[in-house]
Amino acid sequence: MVTTQIPWTFACADEKGENLNVEIDLPGIKKENIEFKMHDNSYTVRAVNDDIKYAGTFPTCCPVTPEKAVAKYTNEKLIITVPFQEPHMKSIDLEIE
Repeated sequence: MVTTQIPWTFACADEKGENLNVEIDLPGIKKENIEFKMHDNSYTVRAVNDDIKYAGTFPTCCPVTPEKAVAKYTNEKLIITVPFQEPHMKSIDLEIE
């Protein structure tokens, strides 16, 4: 019996606010068993082996340009870099009381 799980996913803007970096942990999965789809406001991952299936759809924080996304799979981690449609807004340091 195959167990379905939501994969651990981490996403954040790069230092310049130009790209969204996404990391998805897929332990026990071979590259050829991964299906990844990128949309302008979300991404979907499906991956399966004999014992486990990972599946999930996740929103992006801001619109991205999926046609320019780059993905690589190394050490059981899928890493995607995709540019934002517009540069990420500047941030300010907020004093915490």
